[in-house]
Amino acid sequence: MDVFRMDLIQKVRNQERLTQKEGEALYDLDLYTLGELADEIRKEKYGNKSYFNINRHINPTNVCADICKFCAYSASRKNPNQYTMSHEEILDIVEKSVKNGAKEMHIVSAHNPNDGVEWYMGAFRKIKAKYPDLHIKAMTAAEVDFLTREYGHSYDEVLDMMIENGVDSMPGGGAEIFDEGVREYLCKGKVTSDQWLQIHQKWHERGKESNATMLFGHVESRAHRIDHMIRLRDLQDKTGGFNAFIPLVYQRDNNFLKVEDFPTGQEILKTYAISRIMLDNIPHIKAYWVTASVNLALIAQEFGCDDLDGTIEKESIQSAAGAASSHGMDLDDFVALIKNSGFQPIERDSLYNELEVY
Repeated sequence: MDVFRMDLIQKVRNQERLTQKEGEALYDLDLYTLGELADEIRKEKYGNKSYFNINRHINPTNVCADICKFCAYSASRKNPNQYTMSHEEILDIVEKSVKNGAKEMHIVSAHNPNDGVEWYMGAFRKIKAKYPDLHIKAMTAAEVDFLTREYGHSYDEVLDMMIENGVDSMPGGGAEIFDEGVREYLCKGKVTSDQWLQIHQKWHERGKESNATMLFGHVESRAHRIDHMIRLRDLQDKTGGFNAFIPLVYQRDNNFLKVEDFPTGQEILKTYAISRIMLDNIPHIKAYWVTASVNLALIAQEFGCDDLDGTIEKESIQSAAGAASSHGMDLDDFVALIKNSGFQPIERDSLYNELEVY
């Protein structure tokens, strides 16, 4: 092993912050070395704990004004079966999920130009009125940007409306890859990287927390991934408002993004490990089993990831592109899988307060 790589490994073990060049060089380390480095960080923070929550994903509409090449969910492209749920339909789903023990509603939609701001905000308000203790995680930065463009509001106005109507935290969707050249190809016209970061900064400045994501495994380079992580790290230095980073593995079915070289399991695990190493100030790294597959997500626990998301119950966006997540996962099965992989399942709330140790 050359001197540079030895110095890089030592720098990681010394918990020194890495540069763009050093972050890229991490990919040149072998998988087991990377896993060991990330696992050391994970164990120092969380020991043998592996977090999850009991949640329900609701995707209330697939009608979308924006066009993203990687999306298999939007009805504006390949999917001619448009739908938009009424508030009554949404509340019916929430009621059934609460009876099943769900403590979080994760509500993410397409960018529907037909229903107005009140359709979005009214749904949140009605859920919170009926279930005041239920955590509402809703509205990606891309959705916030869409509402400002479509209806003439400012970011501040939309974020304030979200809080007034019961939204507790924001998911991390819409980040994709921050490099604007890649975004131009992937999702031209949607929220820009600077706008995404600005929206989350404003949310954090209101005392609220959010997640951050990165969609990888399509047309981006490793350098683009490291740049993405560093931009998140820089914002986290300012606000401290991100509670988790979620590397989302690109799903390749039923969309217009023709990718020939899909990332290997090793490449995905390396990216998880590097995320844990690079993002020294974001507490949790989530192996989102929906996009990674359950088996790879369980392995990712040994590569720096301390969270597997949740039971989900139903999911429409990723499953439209090939993910095996349309019906979520049974709680008992989820707990057993974590135990059998050698970790201690910890049910958490949406802000990582521990609720139950299994």
